[in-house]
Amino acid sequence: MPFAETPAGVTLHYDETGSGRPIVFLHGWAMSGRVWRFQQRLVDDSRLIFLDQRGHGQSSPSEGYTVQDFAGDLVSFFDQLALDNAVLVGWSMGVHVALQAFPALRSRLAALVLVGGTPRFTTADDYPHGQSPLEVKGLGLRLRRDYQKTMGEFFRGMFAEGEMQGVQYQRIVHEIVMGGRSPDPDTARQSLQILSVVDLRDQLPLIDRPVLLIHGELDKICPASASAYMADRLPMGRLKVMEGCGHAPFMTRPEQFNGLVREFLADA
Repeated sequence: MPFAETPAGVTLHYDETGSGRPIVFLHGWAMSGRVWRFQQRLVDDSRLIFLDQRGHGQSSPSEGYTVQDFAGDLVSFFDQLALDNAVLVGWSMGVHVALQAFPALRSRLAALVLVGGTPRFTTADDYPHGQSPLEVKGLGLRLRRDYQKTMGEFFRGMFAEGEMQGVQYQRIVHEIVMGGRSPDPDTARQSLQILSVVDLRDQLPLIDRPVLLIHGELDKICPASASAYMADRLPMGRLKVMEGCGHAPFMTRPEQFNGLVREFLADA
């Protein structure tokens, strides 16, 4: 069970399989590297690395949970594993971390895959592609009242109506949820602040690497228009919208998702 220690004293857990070009996977808020369970099939000619971010999964908790903290951990992780010519795959909050860390990792990255992401989670006068700030505040309040119930509702809300059959949902619960570990309530509430305050729109024109954006058509957490916004501003961005999918298409349609990633990597 491999771990890496950052200069800030955070112990980061990760799993890896295969060899070749490294592909580093970043999970979303309140999840863990376990969410990428069905992407292990991408192992052909690649070294797949599934990272638990600080306070999530089996990584140690910390006092800070800003996007700068998460990005700093990622840069330290790349240093310790001497990763180069890598592909960075981020989902949801992991997209924020990838965008924040890009300037420091630029020379070590060959490409990025951004899934169900947005440069800014909440809406603004000049950015309609997000959730109301009041919705994020309400989620924080619900976490305080009933953590387990709220987390369960959030997880179920990631999937669109009719996106999958009951058997498939049970498989996701068994292989991803039950096999993982939820963050403690304080960690979940603190890291939720990223969704309230982070705005990385200015970073987009600076990302001079091929970027594949994948978004579920029916995503209710981050609308697909957010990825369209990013694709228009990334110098080498291309967008693939997965029809009938919600916030986690890599879980519900893994074969289609993995095919899109394979095709992109072959071109990149």
